[in-house]
Amino acid sequence: MKYCFRLGLYWQGLTHDLSKYSPQEFWVGVKYYQGNRSPNDAERIAKGYSSSWLHHKGRNRHHLEYWTDYGGKGQGVVGVEMPVKFVAEMFCDRLAASRTYHPDDYSNADPYRFFQRTKQHAIIHPNTCALLESMVVKLKDEGEDAAFDYIRREVLGKK
Repeated sequence: MKYCFRLGLYWQGLTHDLSKYSPQEFWVGVKYYQGNRSPNDAERIAKGYSSSWLHHKGRNRHHLEYWTDYGGKGQGVVGVEMPVKFVAEMFCDRLAASRTYHPDDYSNADPYRFFQRTKQHAIIHPNTCALLESMVVKLKDEGEDAAFDYIRREVLGKK
């Protein structure tokens, strides 16, 4: 919430991940909580899939997996370009997750490293990928204040 608020995305900050309070997601979180990574990973290992994640990604537009569809030219599932306000929220989510899962050794490079590990197999629109990458690179290279200033001014067009 606090990172979305820094960008002026107040409604998104208030409503971010509310589906985690639904029974489908909440009880999985309770059962598979570890503290250093997503409970969805543990559920995936135990069951071969994560029912919580399948529920979550379909209800939260800041996840790139929400923005997939069959391509109009028969090319299978493709990434759809995300509206910039949801890319900004995704940045906030990745920053918060990195700080949560690495409380003792967090680095501004953590969201960038996560992005690098996952972008090869992610189904993401090229423009969305480039925009998210510009955000995490700014964070890694210039720090949190510079990244938020860049996103607020250059991406969202706010003062």
